[in-house]
Amino acid sequence: HVQLVESGGGSVQAGGSLRLTCVASTYAYTMAWFRQAPGKEPEGVAAHRGDALLSYADSAKGRFTISRDNAKNTVYLQMNSLKPEDTAVYYCVRDLTYWGQGTQVTVS
Repeated sequence: HVQLVESGGGSVQAGGSLRLTCVASTYAYTMAWFRQAPGKEPEGVAAHRGDALLSYADSAKGRFTISRDNAKNTVYLQMNSLKPEDTAVYYCVRDLTYWGQGTQVTVS
């Protein structure tokens, strides 16, 4: 049974920062963060492959950083310089298959 537990969401003012955390029940080769804003399709934000390959959406480049601690089966998303358009539910996704329950990020 795969479990993904996200935390760290909240409400911040534009320009602020948040750090999202996702703890997985087991190791996963690829861990990623997706987000879904109201009325929009989910979009990939950042991904971290087991070989340390990182990828970011254009909207996240230069502001967001994905990292992981394999010993803790944990992936992080550090979000800086947040904008109102970053408002969404953020999901941790394991191997592009299993999704967490999501954590709300609201930027005003």
